[in-house]
Amino acid sequence: MRQEPADIIRRRASALGFPRVRIAAASPPPGVARYDAFLAAGRHGQMQWMERGRDARADPRRLLPGVRSAVVLGIDHAWPRPPDPGGLTGRVAAYAWGRDYHNLVAKRLRKLVRQLRDDLPGVGFYWAVDSRPVIERAWAERAGLGFIGRNCCLILPGTGSFLFLAVLLVDIELPPDPPLPGADRHCGACRRCLDACPTDAFVGSHQLDARRCISYLTIEHRGPIPEPLRPGIGRWVFGCDLCQEVCPHNHHPPRSPHPDFAPRPGRAWLDLDAVLRTDDADLERALVGSPLRRPGAVGLKRNAAIVLGNLGDPAAEPALLHARSHPDPVVVDAASWALDRLAPGATRQG
Repeated sequence: MRQEPADIIRRRASALGFPRVRIAAASPPPGVARYDAFLAAGRHGQMQWMERGRDARADPRRLLPGVRSAVVLGIDHAWPRPPDPGGLTGRVAAYAWGRDYHNLVAKRLRKLVRQLRDDLPGVGFYWAVDSRPVIERAWAERAGLGFIGRNCCLILPGTGSFLFLAVLLVDIELPPDPPLPGADRHCGACRRCLDACPTDAFVGSHQLDARRCISYLTIEHRGPIPEPLRPGIGRWVFGCDLCQEVCPHNHHPPRSPHPDFAPRPGRAWLDLDAVLRTDDADLERALVGSPLRRPGAVGLKRNAAIVLGNLGDPAAEPALLHARSHPDPVVVDAASWALDRLAPGATRQG
């Protein structure tokens, strides 16, 4: 019995570890107005790649001429957070506890496309995961995978938002799945995510100013982090999950079946003393294959120093004094700020 293309795609995707598969019509592309407003307000900060990729996001025909449908793929990545070890440690966002999802998901997508080209000769494909110019959350909402919450995350009702998204554009028409009914009402009157943000990154419902977001500041931002925002970073040395952790839909997220996303030793809570004392090149080598490499050694050391300043533990002084001799002024600035937080106004040698 001949299988329909949509059934073939779903079967292949599921077999490769994509348990959530939904389909959306490709025209008109979703999420463009909100994206343009975000850029016009300058809320993307230093992420110039968002500007460069705007036209492709607004017109997917630039990525795949003749595109007719978008297949949205989702992979749950939630694992229980390892216990807080205390001491001079910093929190890491959940998605970065395991292996780098960019590499893992991209590998599966390439294999999926190879298989589908054999199954569906003559059909064109374009795949995207995070770093390519596709607004994944908007496509996922249109396909009915979930809804975009007030915190700008895609949320699966009653399941949560701890999942990775990928999109496969195809140049044939596939039967689309319906959006979730009442998607604009799933948050109800809840605003826990907006109220939980310690840096006031949400300027309104569904409106994020990345320039104030802890995830942006600790991962994408280059240079010194503005001093007024540093105390709000708290213990987050890489990323932030606060607006997701307080969401009622995330109270019991399904545990990921993928061991690649399980917490690797020392990755859910970073040893900040070790981060500051490790040579830059050695630190980056130790993080090969991890999302933690994204800010580079300088960015990670900057973050570690700020977290130590927020902890205020005098035991951090030796590591911060060591960091104050770093060749990059960004690290020196963060270490000096942190030392002043340990004992405001004190003058230290070393």
